Amino acid sequence: MTHRIRINSLLAIAIATSCTATHAAEPRRDSYVENARDIAVQQPGPHEGQGTTTAYPFFEQADGFDIVFRQRALHPGATIGEHRNDKDEIYYVLSGRGELLLDGTRREVGPGDAILTRDGSTHALAQRGKEDLVIIVVYRKRAQR
Repeated sequence: MTHRIRINSLLAIAIATSCTATHAAEPRRDSYVENARDIAVQQPGPHEGQGTTTAYPFFEQADGFDIVFRQRALHPGATIGEHRNDKDEIYYVLSGRGELLLDGTRREVGPGDAILTRDGSTHALAQRGKEDLVIIVVYRKRAQR
């Protein structure tokens, strides 16, 4: 009996995973709502950064939608590596503390800080303290020229 329950549970998980994976790959043309818990993905620090982050890539499947709107949690010790932008980009700090390197200048950032990095600008971000540094990142998928 226990063996049958275990097999049924594994089958249910496989079916749910299959449906989720199929659904996630399908482009969407409709208006819709996403919840962070449903799209969370653990990733290393972007741009060759350090540590572990959790990305929440909202509306990634929205067909024809040219704006990236992503939440990212930088867990203790995580960084976004220094990189040069090929487009304008905004970071907005929701919670936590961080150290921003923007065009060679370092400064502390925290909740309520909005950071505009322009095309050609260089920047990096490091989580500081015990609490996750949680940011929203917004930019156009295609560079404006």
